Formats: sequence, C-alpha cells, structure tokens
Amino acid sequence: MFRKEIRDEIEIRGSPEAVWKALTDFESFGEWNTFMRPVVGVAEEGARLRVQIRPPGGRAMAFRPMVTTAVPNRELRWLGRLFLPGLLDGEHIFEIEPLVPEGVRFVQREVFRGLLIPLMGKRIEETLAGFEEMNRALKERVEGDGDDEEGWG
Repeated sequence: MFRKEIRDEIEIRGSPEAVWKALTDFESFGEWNTFMRPVVGVAEEGARLRVQIRPPGGRAMAFRPMVTTAVPNRELRWLGRLFLPGLLDGEHIFEIEPLVPEGVRFVQREVFRGLLIPLMGKRIEETLAGFEEMNRALKERVEGDGDDEEGWG
C-alpha cells in the first residue's frame, strides 16, 4: 500500500474559536475560499459531507467524505475514498494549535493511501497549492484583512 502526505501551515493572529468558526462555517466558503467550495454538511463526527475542491491549475473534483473527528477549536478530520477502500483514500486534517502569547498555528494536511498514489503525483501537487491558497485566505478572513464586514478577528 502506498502512502503520501502533504502539509501546509500558517500562523494566524486570532483565537482558536475565531479560526474554528471560519473553518466550519461552510456556507460562507463562497465568500473567501477559492480552493474548497462548496462544502455541504456539518462539522460533526459521523456526518457525511459533500465537498468540491478546485486546485489552482487543476480540475475540480467532488467527493463525499465522512467526518471522523470534530473537536471544536482544535481539530477537524474527514475521510474520503475513491470507490473502494485501498484504491485511493484521503484523510483530510485541519489542526488549530494555540500559540503564546496570541494567535494560532493552522495546519492543513492530507494523508493519501492506496494503490493509485503513484499515478496521482500532479494532482497531489495541485492539491498542496490549494492548501496554501486556502490557508492564506483563512488568515485574511480571521484577521479581518479582507472584505469581511462581520469582524471575525
């Protein structure tokens, strides 16, 4: 079985609560998140989501992952599969790590497992570029540097 992990992180001036609120308000993704939209569903363990990703320079891809972990203000994970387990599984992980004296480190990771990993090189690199784009947009959303009128940070 093949395995590949990609990861991007960013420091955000804001509370874990503000980051969690922006991350799990899936309905507002259309306002700021160009990589992952739409996302339909709720951030609760056992929930099934509908997710479409649009990697920069790549084709859109839709899938229906199941939320496996939802710890408010700390961690959100979901697991998606292509057809059968072991063919191409992707565990998407969002982590919010408090920093001292203020702010958080936001980590977005994906662990891919399966027989198709060797064939997915370009798509995986495009996905990493999407992580970077989304993380920057989340930072702007939370810190209030964008067009946000609701004062997330």
